[in-house]
Amino acid sequence: MAKGRRMTRSVPEWIGKNDDAKVPPRVRLRIFERYNGICYLSARRIRAGELWELDHIVALANGGEHRESNLAPAIREKHREKTIADVVEKAITYRKKAKHIGIKTNRRKIASAGFARAEPQRTASRPIEKRS
Repeated sequence: MAKGRRMTRSVPEWIGKNDDAKVPPRVRLRIFERYNGICYLSARRIRAGELWELDHIVALANGGEHRESNLAPAIREKHREKTIADVVEKAITYRKKAKHIGIKTNRRKIASAGFARAEPQRTASRPIEKRS
């Protein structure tokens, strides 16, 4: 080995056995360090003690894989926002694909007669009157 040079050991990429496989702590640390502790959604440094999660860059629902190269650290609030956006994207993609191949989706609500109007509820501002 040459003086002053360090050889880095290459580690194989972690790939989950299934989509629900828990990411091991050593892999979480590698991913956190790869991003230098910066949330990839907000580009803000994740502070000590702040709650963060690993997010799939390409969501599993949208065809992403459960592997180390598809994971990035994200602050919990930002991760939740992205998850909602991923679900919306999946729904839109599914509807377009279904329409394209001729599957009809009935999105109209079922018409009904409805319910009879209920008697008004009594509240503190409208107490029940005592009969004498």
